[in-house]
Amino acid sequence: MSGSGHEERLVAAVDEAGLRIDVFLARRLPALSRSQIQRLIKSGHVTGNDRPIKNSAPVTAGLAVRVVVPDAEPAEPIAESLPIDILYDDADVVVINKPAGMVVHPAPGHSRGTVVNALLHHVSGLSGVGGKERPGIVHRLDRGTSGVMIIAKHDRAHRELSRQFHDRTVVKEYAALVWGRVEAAQTMDRPIGRDPRDRRKMSSRARRSRSALTTVLSVEAIGALSLVRLAIGTGRTHQIRVHLNAIGHPIVGDSLYGGVHRRVAHELRAVQRLDRPFLHAERLAFHHPRTGESLEFTAPLPDDLRLVLEEIEPTLLARLEGREIVEDEDEGDA
Repeated sequence: MSGSGHEERLVAAVDEAGLRIDVFLARRLPALSRSQIQRLIKSGHVTGNDRPIKNSAPVTAGLAVRVVVPDAEPAEPIAESLPIDILYDDADVVVINKPAGMVVHPAPGHSRGTVVNALLHHVSGLSGVGGKERPGIVHRLDRGTSGVMIIAKHDRAHRELSRQFHDRTVVKEYAALVWGRVEAAQTMDRPIGRDPRDRRKMSSRARRSRSALTTVLSVEAIGALSLVRLAIGTGRTHQIRVHLNAIGHPIVGDSLYGGVHRRVAHELRAVQRLDRPFLHAERLAFHHPRTGESLEFTAPLPDDLRLVLEEIEPTLLARLEGREIVEDEDEGDA
């Protein structure tokens, strides 16, 4: 094993026997994500009783586990002068309003034009604990999803925010326009995993899955559609999209999960202009990683989503936002 950094030494308890080593470490070290732990194991930074160990190895009672977390590597993506809406910025965190269409971090096929590329231009000293291509990234939004995101500026902030996400103390609320009439005040507790028939998709019927929890907070019926606000207790890939589709209410504009209809009623034709799912991360609340202060940030619906709602139901946004509705009066005969 090589590399410097901080070290964790753990001893497995009797009731932890039989757990996979990566599951055991994910429970004991909530500041590290499951993928980070698996990378550390694969790179030889984890040993059991001073011997190399595999991700799938079962834990035995009394197993002495040593984990070396290397010092964060410097971020390598190229800084790009891209516009980014920064809602908050201090020495520890940055909160942004991510636009739809922007990938969060570089990945195969998306080495440029990402949130990370933009942040490297606007922000100095991003945390490298997420890896070379994910500096500061604590959580993600899908490419087609807009809204509030938080980014850590240094490793201590990253670990503390990761802990809050792991402990489900971060409030994450979304707005979505979906097909059909959604039942209010329901909770979708459906594990999610990779769809074995289509690797692009996730599924609530996958053989290998992880827990996922989505709660419907409110519903506004709009003819054959519903504008719903939701909170998620977990942050699985495509979680809201999968859950809503699973209960028969795919998100409008979501071509991957059945939300694009070729034929729609005349009064709903505005939805056909959408080139992405009608899904927006509207509210994010967390505790500041250094001061512990409660912080809350919101982002209004972006123009493409607002225009759809205003065309379908002109008074809806004004009503939801508490604005006065001014109606045209008949002039009458002169």
